[in-house]
Amino acid sequence: MYNSEATLETAKVRVGLVGTGYAAKFRTEALLHDERSQLVAIAGHTLENTQAFAKDYQAEAISSWQQLVEREDIDLVIISTINRDHGAIARAALTHGKHVIVEYPLALDVEEAKEIIALAKAQNKLLHVEHIEILGGLHQALKQHIEKVGDIFYVRYSTISPRYPAPRKWTYNHELFGFPLMGALSRLHRLTDLFGEVFTVNCHQRFWQIEPEYYQTCFCLTQLCFTSGLLAQVVYGKGETLWQQERKFEVHGEKGGLIFDGNQGFFMQAEETTPIEVGTRRGLFAKDTTMVLDRIFDGSPLYVTPEASLYTLKVAEAAKRAAETGLTIFMKDI
Repeated sequence: MYNSEATLETAKVRVGLVGTGYAAKFRTEALLHDERSQLVAIAGHTLENTQAFAKDYQAEAISSWQQLVEREDIDLVIISTINRDHGAIARAALTHGKHVIVEYPLALDVEEAKEIIALAKAQNKLLHVEHIEILGGLHQALKQHIEKVGDIFYVRYSTISPRYPAPRKWTYNHELFGFPLMGALSRLHRLTDLFGEVFTVNCHQRFWQIEPEYYQTCFCLTQLCFTSGLLAQVVYGKGETLWQQERKFEVHGEKGGLIFDGNQGFFMQAEETTPIEVGTRRGLFAKDTTMVLDRIFDGSPLYVTPEASLYTLKVAEAAKRAAETGLTIFMKDI
């Protein structure tokens, strides 16, 4: 347990939230339904929008995350804002003695992420990097059935999201979102969680854009060679120059294959195809939040460690270097 005072039945974890978007909304709903927590204050991009958001949840709206992390009436800071600021906010919150939940990625820089993990240990504070993709139905179904395919030699994971017109928002901004597979770190983390260490990384990317900061389309193709010999391809694309929605995960082994296409799953062999039930993706932020509060109050184990997320961030860094140089990057060099 991180705080002996939290064992008191009357104690509540006092929470400060940074962000007012999609993830922040689900975090807020989860906090409201758990009597162990109290949402105290919210900091967003603009005070006007933050006030409108906070009004619905009886929380105080404040003008900056810098003010939020300094408050003495906050025990836990939840970071649900643009990727670029994750590292700075997490570092500041830990420095001021707060527990931290941060949506992936922990930072857009590997060295910064390492320093933040070390800081959390030095401060004896909880640092949790959210990876709800491994709590979801697809990932759990993969784990349940993966032994059936025998020795795995090839995996392909593709998420393509056509958007026309592309929104002019932070998820289409180089600086605010980061390198595509850092910003969308879950695409790689599914693989490292299932298959372990990576040996080499190749990557190619392309952007379509008419102004320096924002793009209309990005397309990123990464190839991972795992130390086991497994070859994996990750395709990530979004925006205007893409024409077919795709969310597909394929696992090919010597005894069969697992194919997950959208919300449908199948175990395939030469003479038989068996449907696989895929659980819902709903309620995962609530589940994640509950597990963090269980950790703070009871010392219960979490489903992912900051170190595991850091390793995946290193794989993303290797992909970034490969895309920039056109070279194969060895993970030992990261």
